[in-house]
Amino acid sequence: MDGGDLYRASSSLRVASSSRWRNEAFSRSSREEDDEEALRWAALERLPTFDRLRKGILTTSRGGGSEIDVNNLGFQERRKLIERLVNVAEVDNEKFLLKLKNRIDRVGIDLPKIEVRFEHLNVEAEAYVGSRALPTFFNFSINIIEAFLNYLHIISSRKEHLTILNDVSGIIKPSRMTLLLGPPGSGKTTLLLALAGKLDSTLKVLGGVTYNGHGMHEFVAQRTAAYISQHDVHIGEMTVRETLAFSARCQGVGSRYEMLAELSRREKAANIKPDPDIDVFMKATATEGQEANLVTDYILKILGLEVCADTIVGDEMLRGISGGQRKRVTTGEMLVGPAKALFMDEISTGLDSSTTFQIVNSLRQYVHILNGTALISLLQPAPETYDLFDDIILLSDGQIVYQGPREQVLDFFEYMGFQCPERKGAADFLQEVTSRKDQQQYWARRDEQYRFVTVKEFVEAFQSFHVGRKLGDELGTPFDKKTSHPAALTTKNYGVGKKELLKACISREFLLMKRNSFVYIFKLTQLTIMAMVSMSLFFRTKMHRESITDGIVYTGALFFTVIMIMFNGMSEISMTIAKLSVFYKQRDLRFYPSWSYALPTWILKIPITFVEVAVWVFLTYYVTGFDPNVGRLFKQYLLLVFVNQMASGLFRFIAATGRNIIVANTFGSFILLLLFALGGFVLSRDDIKKWWAWAYWCSPLMYGQNAIVVNEFLGHSWDKIVPNSTDTLGVAVLKSRGFFPEAYWYWLGVGALIGFTILFNFGFTLALTYLNPFDKAQLVISEEAQSDDDDDNRTGGAIQLSARGSSSGHRSLSGSGDEIRRRSSSSKSSYMTEAIQCNKRGMVLPFEPYSITFDDITYSVDMPQEMKNQGVFDDKLVLLKGVSGAFRPGVLTALMGVSGAGKTTLMDVLAGRKTGGYISGNITISGYPKKQETFARISGYCEQNDIHSPQVTVYESLLYSAWLRLPPDVNSETRKMFIEEVMELVELKPLRQALVGLPGINGLSTEQRKRLTIAVELVANPSIIFMDEPTSGLDARAAAIVMRTVRNTVDTGRTVVCTIHQPSIDIFEAFDELLLLKRGGQEIYVGPLGRRSSHVIKYFEAIEGVNKIKDGYNPATWMLEVSTIAQELALGVDFAEIYKHSDLYRRNKALIKDLSKPNPGSKDLHFDTQYSQSLFTQCTACLWKQHWSYWRNPPYTAVRFLFTTFIALIFGTMFWDLGSKTKKRQDLFNAMGSMYGAVLFLGIQNAGSVQPVVAVERTVFYRERAAGMYSTLPYAAAQVVIEIPYIFAQAVVYGVIVYAMIGFEWTAVKFFWYLFFMFFTLLYFTFYGMMAVAMTPNHHIAQIVSAAFYGIFNLFSGFIVPRTRMPIWWRWYYWACPVSWTLYGLVVSQFGDIKDTLDTGETVEEFLRDYFGFEHDFLGVVAAINVGFTVLFAVIFAVSIKVFNFQKR
Repeated sequence: MDGGDLYRASSSLRVASSSRWRNEAFSRSSREEDDEEALRWAALERLPTFDRLRKGILTTSRGGGSEIDVNNLGFQERRKLIERLVNVAEVDNEKFLLKLKNRIDRVGIDLPKIEVRFEHLNVEAEAYVGSRALPTFFNFSINIIEAFLNYLHIISSRKEHLTILNDVSGIIKPSRMTLLLGPPGSGKTTLLLALAGKLDSTLKVLGGVTYNGHGMHEFVAQRTAAYISQHDVHIGEMTVRETLAFSARCQGVGSRYEMLAELSRREKAANIKPDPDIDVFMKATATEGQEANLVTDYILKILGLEVCADTIVGDEMLRGISGGQRKRVTTGEMLVGPAKALFMDEISTGLDSSTTFQIVNSLRQYVHILNGTALISLLQPAPETYDLFDDIILLSDGQIVYQGPREQVLDFFEYMGFQCPERKGAADFLQEVTSRKDQQQYWARRDEQYRFVTVKEFVEAFQSFHVGRKLGDELGTPFDKKTSHPAALTTKNYGVGKKELLKACISREFLLMKRNSFVYIFKLTQLTIMAMVSMSLFFRTKMHRESITDGIVYTGALFFTVIMIMFNGMSEISMTIAKLSVFYKQRDLRFYPSWSYALPTWILKIPITFVEVAVWVFLTYYVTGFDPNVGRLFKQYLLLVFVNQMASGLFRFIAATGRNIIVANTFGSFILLLLFALGGFVLSRDDIKKWWAWAYWCSPLMYGQNAIVVNEFLGHSWDKIVPNSTDTLGVAVLKSRGFFPEAYWYWLGVGALIGFTILFNFGFTLALTYLNPFDKAQLVISEEAQSDDDDDNRTGGAIQLSARGSSSGHRSLSGSGDEIRRRSSSSKSSYMTEAIQCNKRGMVLPFEPYSITFDDITYSVDMPQEMKNQGVFDDKLVLLKGVSGAFRPGVLTALMGVSGAGKTTLMDVLAGRKTGGYISGNITISGYPKKQETFARISGYCEQNDIHSPQVTVYESLLYSAWLRLPPDVNSETRKMFIEEVMELVELKPLRQALVGLPGINGLSTEQRKRLTIAVELVANPSIIFMDEPTSGLDARAAAIVMRTVRNTVDTGRTVVCTIHQPSIDIFEAFDELLLLKRGGQEIYVGPLGRRSSHVIKYFEAIEGVNKIKDGYNPATWMLEVSTIAQELALGVDFAEIYKHSDLYRRNKALIKDLSKPNPGSKDLHFDTQYSQSLFTQCTACLWKQHWSYWRNPPYTAVRFLFTTFIALIFGTMFWDLGSKTKKRQDLFNAMGSMYGAVLFLGIQNAGSVQPVVAVERTVFYRERAAGMYSTLPYAAAQVVIEIPYIFAQAVVYGVIVYAMIGFEWTAVKFFWYLFFMFFTLLYFTFYGMMAVAMTPNHHIAQIVSAAFYGIFNLFSGFIVPRTRMPIWWRWYYWACPVSWTLYGLVVSQFGDIKDTLDTGETVEEFLRDYFGFEHDFLGVVAAINVGFTVLFAVIFAVSIKVFNFQKR
């Protein structure tokens, strides 16, 4: 249907889209209605332009029209409008866009276009290579020193130059879809970033990128072009619709409004009346600042996100939308904006091919019709998606091998002598043909000897190929800047005005606060509980006002109040950091300036502060017995509000400068320690050294502390005159602790706090503006890849085992089941046999082949509450309904089905990995009933998410797995040979020394990680292997490598089952058998695939009404398409029933029956022990792995070590030589203060920093325990033991520095007691942190739970209130608090036996006994109890790890 047909109707005044499928003659229902409408249009046209652009005529469902204001479209109106315009996205989107374009063309308006050129672009990076790149404790320390010396130009850098892009040039044309292809690590992402103007500033860039002939500095590239990242970074608490709406609101409408005004003016002049629906759509999408924009609804529709539009996006803590949907949200976030050039990085990961096709198709319509510019990199484009593109850019090793029309790319390679086989996708061929391992199979010139053609040769040949010559000519003629449309390039930094941006950020922040209300409620509850504890501890009947000693207890109560209010803001650190990655993404895309993000986070939280402080003050003030004067009550309230504001600002500032949770927490604790120690309570003002005086005056806590004590002690209750002096009791108390006794200090304190609040929030904004994300992802470059260019003709043994379609052994199920028929193609048969021999020679270790049968498996779970609420009455939700089948040795079976069909569920049930639910039916292993304990020993399970310890190398991961899972009679030589063998099989040899790293952050790429997952299971020498989606998220080449691994494994005679999501033709046809499930967990086909999938095709085509497969179409895609529920309804059949009545079903039942009987003479599986290794070996292996994990984790080990040294030096200089003074009570308070501060801070820092480390290792532990590698005890023991040497070093460093600088008494006994208490204190704090993780689902919750106790530990430590002054009902807790025992031990071991007299007349020993209740004879018991706490926490950790399993399956 051409444009003319579509628009013949436009002469009629009303083209309601309800009449789209009726003939034109019927589209006039009556004259009167049209007259009415004509009058409405006339009225509209008389309005001034501004008003005219805000009013439109909305067609109602009955066909009439009503005038509306487009700014106030309701939700239903928007939905109906979108449904009329784009009812089914696949069909109507193109028609809709054509209508838009037609309206613009009719009045002769040009749409802006962008042509992007890049010429001689070079991008270089610097990096360490080889073992120097591993982040060990040692390398970390050396790098810091080296960086410092480089900065001073003393030595030159040891880093090596790596070229990422090597002299690439090209043009990306408007109105053409360009596909960027290339193997992983070829520089695709770098090219896209360079074109979008978003390259990291540390990279060295030569050459230029121009848009319409303008250089990058002449306009704002980030807003002209949209870069869509391959990482999905979103705020988990927002729904899909809110995420897109926020994005649309920030990006504004670009030049749409100006264009619409011009359009409207020209239409009025030419007296043209537009289609009312299109008119409303264009007006609504051109008004900025709406919370819910029509664009959002349109994009949701096109991307197929309507189903989940109101579901939260979710993150690792919150369950939200699926991975594929999250990927589409990332794409949609940029599509809602007005950018004309789109650079999209791997937008199809995790999507099935039909969704990818539909998204790319919508983009294609947009690019072709509205003159967009698009460069899209895809990993594994299906043939039908590949055909949507106009141009192809093929990158390899940072060079462009081909750039030009899609139709001519295969011609170029044929010109080079390579041909694409008939059943191979062109995209897959292009990614493999430049790779050393895969190139040979495509060599087409039989008469010539093959030799490896390097990338360089391809590049040179392309320049003389006609496409390359044409490209060179185009680049030779510069772009004529005069032809550039004035609206094409954006010169404004932001999409909408400052006020609008601020409004958008405020409404989002408010929404997030509502969603996170749990945090605020939790903090309030915690405050309330602490207030109750505090008021019952400082109960007024026990609080006298007789002497200075009583005053000191009041000071303690006030200090505790300030500390509680201050630390209550600590959660700001993690909450700010959690959102930072999203902030950086949106800041770099120019969604909003930093200040508009920083302001709402501060302003909106002020009301919460008022509530929190009110709870504390109004509960505790009168119960504690502070001065009963209502003025002073409100002054205390006001002061604490500012303390809280100052603290929140400080924590946000720390988070924005630290940018990484570990760094921020360390840095944060360090700042707090300074505030804490110099706040005037821990160390009195008179004792602060000259060199620390500046910090005392800079500490905001000092102003708060001073103001609050002045407010209390100058009250009427403290008016008594002290004997022998002129001061009142209150002033005497202030002087005794070194506070300022003047009344104006209250207002001075308030003023200072307001100043600090503003300062910190200003600092927060600056940090957000100028700092970049903390750690960048690194690619692992194997050392072999570096030396690759030297030896050209290397062929390996098993490398020629290509996908089975071309060469390897093929099982036929007719005739004898195990005969292998070889289809040899003349050129390959010779190396085939060679490869097979290599392979057979291979496996050093013998294994027993086993088959597994399952009959009538049903799996159900308890009905979720949400479904019950929707009126479902069943108690159980059935996920698998009577599935039966058999998997045999040497046969590769594919488990397939649409998402939600139960593939992974079936796999989990068979492998025994389910932790809940109800299973019925029977499973046999070679005829004997399956027992999980023995089954785990002979089976392997490759999970979909590749979970490995991040800090070990690839080789170590394999060594560890083999060590724990191979039988003990295999000696270490054989074991190592076997590992080498597996590494060869899985092609991991080049990556032997690479660190595994965390997924998506550093270390191995997705595909390397997948192969590692397979290898880790293979080294266990299993007979049965389950693989969950081994190819998801991989490009074609990587998927081929992984499938080749899988195929090699099967050919050794093992039983292998894979679930598979979206296989390409050659991957699908590498399988022997297929088990196909439909949604609801019923099987609809179980049987052989046949050559070129003939059996499956024959089976489905035999069902009446099923469409025949098109030639060259992917059978896997076809099979899933014809068996959907929609097809079942259309055909009126049930595929599960058809299968139940087929010959195939009866044949399978017979096979199951046959295999369910044991072979004569066989024995049931039996092992003497549950695990293959002894307990001692398990412990050794676990400890070995933990050792490497810790040694290579500098953000944890090295940072903790440096932090300790630093704190020791600070404490040493701060309390310089105070340990030798025993003249006044205050001297003892100071010495005790140094111990109290250190214990609390170092301890809490240890407990906090160990939590993320243990949490990561725990997920690995769940997998390894399920695989039967070890029991819980060795893991827990290793985790506990590995901390001991690190903490011992920490305690010694701290102890030696501090002991010497504070000048405690130098006797061996006292020194060792000091070390002993420090060591065990740090140890029990660390184990306390580990215990908290073991008892909670993840480290975020663990941090909240453990933090709740720090306040109580602090309060009952015996420093703020000595035991003798506690009310009797709280004394028991003093004895239960670990910190109080540490302080008891430290103080008594140093001062408990000193007989010097103080200025008050008593000896030190007597003072300690009377005031603190400390006895020197009790030291042995104290030491024993400190050890006891350490052991207790370690044991609870071990038990919790064993008992609690937070992994739900």
